Amino acid sequence: MLTEMHVENFALMENVRLNLHPGLTVFTGETGTGKSMLIDALGVLLGGRASTDFIRHGLEKARIEGVFEDLPSNVIAKLDEVGYPVEDGQLFLYREINANGKNACRVQGRTVPLSLYRSLCQGLVDIHGQMEHQSLFQPETHRGLLDDFGGGEHLQLLKYVNEQAHDYRALLTQEKELLLSERDREKREEMLRYQIKEIMAVNPQDSEEEELLAEKKRLANREKILNLTTELYANLYQSEQERSIYDLLGGSRKLVQDLVRFDDQFQDMLEPFEAVYYAIEDLVERVRSYQESLEFEPGRLDQIEERLIQLQRLRKYGHTVEEVLASKEEMIEELQRITHLQEELEKLQEKKAIVFAQYTTGAKKLTEQRTQVAKEMEMGLHEELSSLGLEKSHFEVHFTPVKEPRSGGAEEVEFYFTANPGEPPKPLAKVASGGEMSRLMLALKSLLAKIESVGTFVFDEVDSGVGGRTIQKVGEKLAKVGQNKQVFCITHSAPVAAFAEEHFGIVKEINGERTRTLVNRLNESERIEELARMLGGTDEISYQHAEQLWRAQQS
Repeated sequence: MLTEMHVENFALMENVRLNLHPGLTVFTGETGTGKSMLIDALGVLLGGRASTDFIRHGLEKARIEGVFEDLPSNVIAKLDEVGYPVEDGQLFLYREINANGKNACRVQGRTVPLSLYRSLCQGLVDIHGQMEHQSLFQPETHRGLLDDFGGGEHLQLLKYVNEQAHDYRALLTQEKELLLSERDREKREEMLRYQIKEIMAVNPQDSEEEELLAEKKRLANREKILNLTTELYANLYQSEQERSIYDLLGGSRKLVQDLVRFDDQFQDMLEPFEAVYYAIEDLVERVRSYQESLEFEPGRLDQIEERLIQLQRLRKYGHTVEEVLASKEEMIEELQRITHLQEELEKLQEKKAIVFAQYTTGAKKLTEQRTQVAKEMEMGLHEELSSLGLEKSHFEVHFTPVKEPRSGGAEEVEFYFTANPGEPPKPLAKVASGGEMSRLMLALKSLLAKIESVGTFVFDEVDSGVGGRTIQKVGEKLAKVGQNKQVFCITHSAPVAAFAEEHFGIVKEINGERTRTLVNRLNESERIEELARMLGGTDEISYQHAEQLWRAQQS
């Protein structure tokens, strides 16, 4: 349950600190004082959308902090699993909204991503607002409510059925892709065979194109290469007009060797001379070897040109020979898949039949369980609605079979209701009034509270559209739920507020040119005054009525 909440610079709430307790707590105040702000702030604390519009005008950030105790076991297990263990039985949550968009989420004082933060907040609080009230008119929400009422084992079976349905739908998609028309398969197979044959006919080799281009360049410049290498060789080793570099270095080397005999200082010069001499000797050998390897085969240049043209034609399969070869391998793999399509299709259909059987078995069991859960819900709601002044009402759960496997099982679920004896139950949207819907939602929540692990329930104007003696029943029901759960209720009804164990008054205060919302815990006399205001005024008659109402509910 939520034991502490601190809201700072959130809309009109400048600095609100609340210490909260188990049981029924109500929040009341004039329209427009900011009661819904508390729900918004709690929603943000639990991972809801943190809009910059929530930041108090003129300020840079807003923050909401909350402390939870007596946590559900599934929440504790999840916190332990992700490394945020509960310390001293408390969970600390923190949300900060910044005007620059850099918002912060913290769990146990440590910053966490919003997605993880939201998942850790699940199961802490159940907020029922007007939007959820309206959701009862939408049949697609009914199956979820029924399954929630079914509890843990039922939800595990639902999860299994959903997994089988997902796998089945995936196999159906694969089957449709495989079941192309025979003509389309044949055309694709023919095209692949032609393309593979074309590449294999040319038979390109890795790095072949680069080597051919290099050879083409040599052949195209063979005259220049011969002239240049001949001149280079002559300069290095064999010149007819003057001594070559090799001869000059050899003579110089001999002179240094002679000088060494007369002066040791020349020993340091001898080594570099010898290094250069042997290097030139190596260069001479390499130039000679290159000249001897030069063979200019007649017609070779034409052969290279033709080969390059063949390789160029394959560019439609890739920009390089490597890419062309990779495309060929992909084509071969696709051709093998098409060739073995029937075999693959048969295997897939066998697998689909197995998954279908698993889904059918699970869905049948789920339907049987849902039928039993529906009966229990109908009986439980009859009792809950009777306690809310709808003794003659009738609630039914209707199933509509669904043929194809899909998430959710083999049936649609819709709630039918009638509040009038003699009238057959009809879909909620067609028969329930606003007040009846409020009581039906409260009855559902009261019923679910008996099995849900959530420790805190929030009702935002659940008494909307309810009046007369029935409002007394609503107050009693909220107080009854509050015996086992922490219940927060925003209400405009004095009879409901009188049942609360704690009562907070919400008011606006104008100080200079700024307005702020204050949330104050009311003592006994203040509660009676607030009840009098809610009953219509602050005159003596209203005050007496409020005091009687207060005394009656506290007795």
